[in-house]
Order: sequence, then structure tokens, then C-alpha cells
Amino acid sequence: MALKKIFVIEDMPAWNPNLRSKTAIRTSDNRYFVDPSIAAAALGLGPKDLLNDLNTFGLLFETLCVRDLRVFADALGGQVFHYRDKNGLECDAVVHLRNGSYGLIEIKLGGEKLIGEGAASLTTLAGKIDTMKMKEPAFKMVLTAVGKFAFRREDGVYVVPIGCLRD
Repeated sequence: MALKKIFVIEDMPAWNPNLRSKTAIRTSDNRYFVDPSIAAAALGLGPKDLLNDLNTFGLLFETLCVRDLRVFADALGGQVFHYRDKNGLECDAVVHLRNGSYGLIEIKLGGEKLIGEGAASLTTLAGKIDTMKMKEPAFKMVLTAVGKFAFRREDGVYVVPIGCLRD
């Protein structure tokens, strides 16, 4: 594909964990812009436009997060995948390291309701993984757009603002 060759888009492969059930896993790649500003510019969107269209803003924020996660994972010798099964259970990003350690990440703009939904999805997915065949997730994280501090919820899921990933 031409856009891949000129580094405008990148594919994210599907993650295929060992599950306790025989759930069919979707194996097609997700496609992301290398830089979300490309999409915003192509659509002619500015900051006010994005604030008025939170769905589009969320998609561009997810692209930004995936880009950053790929940079950090690459520095650690890891890769970033996505997960989705036939029942609609999904995980926006799975950071997987060569030693078999991995973390499950949902990406949300913010808000208690969305963070709660993301945490519930991560907990459900973690519960389906056959830990006799692979490690438990090293962490479960909801990556958000806002906030100054990361924290751990009572259910063990970390809530981390994107700005906290820098250190």
C-alpha cells in the first residue's frame, strides 16, 4: 500500500493470547496514521471542531496514544497489538515484551463512566486468559487524555494520563 511505503499509516497486528474458551479472535490488522495531525489536517479540523465532535477527537486521541505506546514499547524491545473477539470484547493496545510480559491498555478521553467501562473490559479480558499457558498481565491500564497524576483503582486497574507516560 502506497501510504505505508511513505510512512503515513502503520498497521497494528492482532494479539492472539491463550484463552480458556474457544472464542474466535478477530485477526485483521488495525490501521493507524503515524501522526494523528495528518487526519486532522486532511479533514480540516481545528481544536474547536474536535471539542464539538468527541467521537472524532477520541479516534485521533487513540491514534496519538498508539503512536506513543509504539515508541515506548520499541525502546523496551516490545511490540503493540490490539485484541478483539467475535463477541465485541476488545483491548485497544496490548504491549507485549520479548520475555512474555504484557500489559492490557484501553484508551479513553476521560470521565468516570468511560474509565469504568474501560477497566471492566480489561478485567473481563484478563479473566479469559489461560494463565496455565501464559503469564497474567503485568498491568491493566486505562490511558486517558486528562489528569496530572496516575493512580491505581481498587480493582487493580491503573488510570494513567497520557502526559505521565513521558517519565
